[in-house]
Amino acid sequence: MTQKMKVGVIGLGGIANTHMPGWQSSQHAEVAAGSDINPAVFATWREKYGVTRFYEQPADLINDPEIDIVDVCSPNMYHAEQVIAALEAGKHVICEKPLAPTPDEIRRMIAARDRAGRLLMTAQHFRFRGVSQAMKAEIDTGVLGAVYHARAWMLRRGFIPARPGFLYKAHSGGGPCIDIGVHILDLALWLMGHPKPVAVSGVARTALAKRKGAFSQWGRAPVPPDMDVEDFAAAFVRFENGATLILEVSWLLHHNTPDEEARVWLYGTEGGCEWPKAEFLHTLYANRQYTNNTLQLTQDTTEPHALECIEFARAVAEGLPSPVPAEQSLYVQTILDGIYRSQEAGREVDVAL
Repeated sequence: MTQKMKVGVIGLGGIANTHMPGWQSSQHAEVAAGSDINPAVFATWREKYGVTRFYEQPADLINDPEIDIVDVCSPNMYHAEQVIAALEAGKHVICEKPLAPTPDEIRRMIAARDRAGRLLMTAQHFRFRGVSQAMKAEIDTGVLGAVYHARAWMLRRGFIPARPGFLYKAHSGGGPCIDIGVHILDLALWLMGHPKPVAVSGVARTALAKRKGAFSQWGRAPVPPDMDVEDFAAAFVRFENGATLILEVSWLLHHNTPDEEARVWLYGTEGGCEWPKAEFLHTLYANRQYTNNTLQLTQDTTEPHALECIEFARAVAEGLPSPVPAEQSLYVQTILDGIYRSQEAGREVDVAL
């Protein structure tokens, strides 16, 4: 068997732990090193995962000649610097979402990827759920006809990640718009076939987080009063092909869900569908009849965060395209950036890829 590629993980916090089962199951790669600014986590990773090589500075991991793949799991504002450095060092890179907080940073990443001739992937795990894969395959047969409108939301009732990496622009670049909006928007655009966005009308505001006594059910933690990102965002997006999309995201909302609710609806000329129900709706005009059909699905055998790592390693090993190309993440971030610009301008804004 060919020797496995060596993976180095930057940022050993919560999300990195969801990647580890994938690296442990991969036929092509294994984690050899980790980096974190908090060396206290090294002992935990040594005991839990058997990793023995650690660096406090990401640059030292990036420049380790034994590392083939860098897995970037650091806060959003550090993605561009670390991804570009890793690509320039000749590494393949998988990076947690968002690939970067701004479109310009993603363009720089794409240029660095092309210069290096290496693979770059955004870790958008919603795409790797079994229901997502099944619905995408069904949609790609053309059963919906031309998709002319979509709705997508990801809403939480009091589940704000009350940690510095999420609540301050210096680390995150934004609130739920970037944190969870990137998930549901990426999924919606992927299912739609990535139409080109041309205009965004959006709002990004703090509606509840600044109220006295605001808290998160996630750890029963209070919301810091100096939080400087939004807790709610919404948008109306226009695409070059005439299609439209409505997006809503929130960490704190008076919405009847115990923790989180995520939905995508697509509406086409020949039918519609809803994710994650995997329900497809059609109209039989000749019979004056409406029909609903739910895809028959098997249970996922691999958790999506793990599967995305497995698939990235396979793509590198077998010379396949990136499972989530940076160009598609550029579409996503162009829209999210448009929401912030629209909020500031108080009107619809044009967006350009």
